[in-house]
Amino acid sequence: MCGIAGLIHKGKSSNVGGEMTAMLQALKHRGPDSTGYAVYGEPNAGEYVMRLKVAEAEDMDKGHGVFKMLEDRIATVENIMSEHGVTVRSKENATPYAVRYVLTHDGDTADLAEHIEETEGVEILSLGNGLELIKDLGDAADVAGLYGLDGFSGTHGIGHTRMATESDVDIKSAHPYWAFPYNDISVVHNGQITNYWIMRREMERKGHRFMSDCDSELLAVYTAHNLSNGVSLEESLRKSIDEIDGVFTYLVATKDQLGMAKDTMAAKPLVLYESDDLIAMASEEVAIRAILPQEIDTYDPCDEEVRVWQA
Repeated sequence: MCGIAGLIHKGKSSNVGGEMTAMLQALKHRGPDSTGYAVYGEPNAGEYVMRLKVAEAEDMDKGHGVFKMLEDRIATVENIMSEHGVTVRSKENATPYAVRYVLTHDGDTADLAEHIEETEGVEILSLGNGLELIKDLGDAADVAGLYGLDGFSGTHGIGHTRMATESDVDIKSAHPYWAFPYNDISVVHNGQITNYWIMRREMERKGHRFMSDCDSELLAVYTAHNLSNGVSLEESLRKSIDEIDGVFTYLVATKDQLGMAKDTMAAKPLVLYESDDLIAMASEEVAIRAILPQEIDTYDPCDEEVRVWQA
């Protein structure tokens, strides 16, 4: 079933971590297996934030040797960063398998990312100037507590609660998805893409990488491909309605925009609230009510509707 949510503040920062947590916790009944966030903070000039995992959560049950394995993988990643001339400004471990780096790098970030992901068990969740992508097993309260998200300040964010249907209950299969190696693009999706393998092979022939077999990852790669070739976010969303088959409602975030699209059947729900300075949307109105308890007007976007908002 799954649940999606997103919000964007116009021209100001807010506690988007806490707001997204309240919205996603209200959607817990739609997906208790995993929760994911893509939140956008204020970037510092010349700095990148990299979130990566060096194992799956369930690997922690494999005995004491797992900690030595994690240490070795992290050491390998840091050696690679040193070889590429990376300066690490800060490092945090939210969990033994999840690491956050703030870094500077004057070289080719795609080459750096590819080299890092050659390390067994290592996956970059996001690498960007404003984007931080966090996902793990459990509900929003669990994940927010683990990663300290309740006080995250930023302009916008999207999130997802997942009920596993066709793939495993693991971090790799959780949303949101980031499209390697493009900065600051993330996607959450509710639905099913029926021409996934055809579109995936097309994207792979163009040199794009996939880290999972989840059809939702295609939307991130597809969007990043379009934007990198000069297509606007709104145009990409409109193109997707014609070029991607299936039943879908999805949200896309970039460094300064938030967009949504629904397919021709509009079978997957989305409720939207819009004011002069805040836009919030979710699979159910209860999630919007979690951050706006006062009387508000909402509406359900119709079939083939596309909207884009600027931070």
